[in-house]
Amino acid sequence: MAPGKTQRFRLESGGRVDRSKALSFSFNGRELGGYEGDTAASALLANGVHLVGRSFKYHRPRGIVGSGLEEPNALLQVGTGARTIPNLRATEVHLTEGMVLKSVNCWPSANRDIAAINSKLSRFLPPGFYYKTFMWPRSMWKTYEGFIRRIAGLGESPREPDPDVYDRMNAHCDVLVVGGGPGGLAAALEAGATGARVILADDDTEFGGRLLSGRRTIDGMPAMDWVEDAVTQLSEMPEVQLMPRSSVFGYYDHNFLTIAQSFTPEQAASHPHHPNQRIWRVRAKEVVIAAGAFERPLIFPNNDVPGVMLASAVSSYVSRYAVLPGRKVVLFTNNDNAYRAALELAAGAEIKAIIDLRPNPRGDLPARVRDLGIRVMGGHTVVDVKGVKRIKGVVAMAVNEKGDGVRGHAEKISCDLLAVSGGWNPAVHLHSQSGGRVRFDEGLGSFVSGESVQRERSVGACAGTFDLASCVRDGLTAGAEAARAAGFGDGQVQNSAPATDDVAEEPSKTVWLAPSRKDSVHEHKQFIDFQEDVSAGDVALAVKEGYDSVPLLNRYTTLGFGTDQGKMGNVIGMGVLAEILGKDITEVGSVTFRQPYAPVTFGAIAGGEVGEMLDPVRKTAMHPWHVAHGALFENVGQWKRPWYYPGAGESMQESLDRECLAARHAVSLLDQSTLGKIDVRGPDAAEFLNRMYSNNWLKLGEGRARYGLMLGEDGMVMDDGVSSRLAPDRFHMFTTTGGAANVMAWLEQWLQTEWPELKAYLTSTTDQWATMSVVGPKARDTVAKVCDDIDFSQDGFRFLSFQEGTVAGVPARVYRISFSGELTFEINVPADYGLHVWESVMEAGSEFGITPYGTESMHILRAEKAFIIVGQDTDGTVTPNDLGLDWLVSGRKDFLGKRSLSRPDIVREDRKQLVGLKSEYPVRVIPDGAQIVEDPRGQIPIKMIGHVTSSYYSASLGHPIALALVKGGRARMGQRVYIPLHDGNSITARVTEPVFYDPDNERQNV
Repeated sequence: MAPGKTQRFRLESGGRVDRSKALSFSFNGRELGGYEGDTAASALLANGVHLVGRSFKYHRPRGIVGSGLEEPNALLQVGTGARTIPNLRATEVHLTEGMVLKSVNCWPSANRDIAAINSKLSRFLPPGFYYKTFMWPRSMWKTYEGFIRRIAGLGESPREPDPDVYDRMNAHCDVLVVGGGPGGLAAALEAGATGARVILADDDTEFGGRLLSGRRTIDGMPAMDWVEDAVTQLSEMPEVQLMPRSSVFGYYDHNFLTIAQSFTPEQAASHPHHPNQRIWRVRAKEVVIAAGAFERPLIFPNNDVPGVMLASAVSSYVSRYAVLPGRKVVLFTNNDNAYRAALELAAGAEIKAIIDLRPNPRGDLPARVRDLGIRVMGGHTVVDVKGVKRIKGVVAMAVNEKGDGVRGHAEKISCDLLAVSGGWNPAVHLHSQSGGRVRFDEGLGSFVSGESVQRERSVGACAGTFDLASCVRDGLTAGAEAARAAGFGDGQVQNSAPATDDVAEEPSKTVWLAPSRKDSVHEHKQFIDFQEDVSAGDVALAVKEGYDSVPLLNRYTTLGFGTDQGKMGNVIGMGVLAEILGKDITEVGSVTFRQPYAPVTFGAIAGGEVGEMLDPVRKTAMHPWHVAHGALFENVGQWKRPWYYPGAGESMQESLDRECLAARHAVSLLDQSTLGKIDVRGPDAAEFLNRMYSNNWLKLGEGRARYGLMLGEDGMVMDDGVSSRLAPDRFHMFTTTGGAANVMAWLEQWLQTEWPELKAYLTSTTDQWATMSVVGPKARDTVAKVCDDIDFSQDGFRFLSFQEGTVAGVPARVYRISFSGELTFEINVPADYGLHVWESVMEAGSEFGITPYGTESMHILRAEKAFIIVGQDTDGTVTPNDLGLDWLVSGRKDFLGKRSLSRPDIVREDRKQLVGLKSEYPVRVIPDGAQIVEDPRGQIPIKMIGHVTSSYYSASLGHPIALALVKGGRARMGQRVYIPLHDGNSITARVTEPVFYDPDNERQNV
């Protein structure tokens, strides 16, 4: 079907759409047409479609109200398959060929929605009804949950992986200008002329702001000519970056802002890796906010019927998209903006009347309207709207002398469009997010930007300035001042302010609830929040039930909780609340504006970190060798670590037995490069470590190493490791693989925020070193073959010390430490030489039967010795004493967590303590994480006394072993405990000392 045949409400000429590029699209299965430059909203209106969906709670018919971010009703499911996106505002969906649009939150269709019965039952579904209705009986909770889940939500998330590409970028600029309207363009021109680095971001496809939606003139020419000239000048400035289709959605501390940038389908398709959306993280020296304002509606009975629209939106559809939203129009207003919309509508529609709450509207705009013969009904109000799925008419009445009710007879006026204007809500969101305060402007009846706390300034409508001349003039001044503050220019305006066609406007009349036939708050269906179905009556009920502050009101009624975040209704809700309480609106306060300013897709937030790129894959220098020799891997803290090396025909347990026995009886090699490594240096390095670790570090000698525990402020073990002293002012710290990043952040936090006086400096060196442990009785013989400048004898190389020399011709630092209980030499070399040294050690140990082993065998070997793994044998509730490591806690110094160790709960005798478990079944390995009980035949729920932390089969011992945390464990030695299994059986075990192998540490000291 030709697009033009379906567009019955498209004007013959005008608009900024490209009529040479016709587009076809579908809405709820119906084929329609539009043009390039249309939004989904303008195209639907051009095709005469007004009913686009249903409200969230009552499922009332809803139509298009706005033309931008403020739109609460027209939420659509856009696209199909993997590229479907739910809950996009039709006003921001830019039409493309073949686009598929569907209504959300309705079944089986928007025209016939079964859940519309909710509207009939609205008196039984007041605010907070779910808190009261679904409490009893308790046995029905599961049923309630299923019901609520089925009716909750709006659109549907895609079920297939997202094929689109997303990206993130970091940027710095001198001046960031938010908003491409006249004020923003002026600010960017002035700042850019000084040579400052400027970013101009606007969420629309074109710059111009409100000038895109009207017939204004600047310097005697169409305003858009001035806009195009300004954009041309900016594009020629080398330090200016223009960013249309870019929404600044977050303002954080230190002038850090986030921008969501969208690209056209053509741009995205230009390269396989071109993103559809990109998040910019911008650090700006100065910020100019020119975000504009949102028109708000008037509140009157049945004000949500499709065909009731904002006057500014009507102007936008007529002048920007050449679409006539209705042919018989009534306008309802309390300010002059509706008259401007009437002048634009007059060329293609019949204006039935302008209903004005002000008793005698005067000024240039009302005079022009009267000159066209249009009826102006001053001092009148709308008391009802006729129609269900489309407006059919309105009922108007005169306002009484007090202005709080109506008088006289009711007049019915037929129409198919009601354009309303209740004033403006300046977009103070970013200013508020920056920490700035807002103030209430009595003349405007709106909150505007107040004093700034960061290096930002607001101009134009968001600052309460609505005349075009002032917007441009203030923008120029703000741009010059921002550039000067950033170090460019002298702050003097270089561009002259243009002449504009502003006319004097009569003051608006602030009205929160239009006068009606009943007491206003008890009038039927006066909606404040269209998406959430929050009415004036709901606000009154909330106050009656004690929810009489703005935060409580919002949470109780869900006012402002929709995807539009109350951009139209929040301020009205505060005004209605103030009227009910008999207070001034400044006394009830304002809402808290939080990020994001506008919804952002999860894909854009995730950026490129999806699929295989979700988490970085880190590989050691020896990774190719492990792959070549058949290693299986496990992921530990982003690292690929060899898990075990299966031989031909071996089961996993057989491989582990072979690896462990080689370490106990010959020699084995372990890749430990993934351990966290931190270089700590500075005059106060020793003092810093002394505070961070529970044992003493001040007297550790050069060339020596020490094992230590790091505690949280609560006294619980958070990490462990060996650190060595390289020089009086320098230490090398080892941390656990998975805890490396957290430990680094923890150390930096204390250095930077709590002890800034300490002269100590940290550098992560994890990736700079390749580390390998040569383990077993033949370890000394093996390393001696590849190193001839280090004395590896027992007396020449003491335990917990290190020496420097060359290994396989490579400068190395060799430690004598052990995580297996065997004689061990740990070789550290620059990572680039890791593979060479590894292969040299394997060759040197071949005559002794050297065997590589992985993390699983490492766990078995250390468990035989009761060497803990933080995060496995601890769970954030374990102290050094619980682990039997109280000998690592100094009583002579202060350290992080020390005071917490004296709390009564910490010194209880019945705390869970680390013990060993020996299964009474010789081949039955106790499951990891299993619960432990005293009597498996007890009444369910059985009292648990602990849990298994580590459990393995030990080939060296010939039976299973386990470590466990058991209440009062050390007092239970020799006692029998039970481990219930999922099949109803249980394993019987004896509580033992945690050290199963070589309790006197003879093997590591040979």
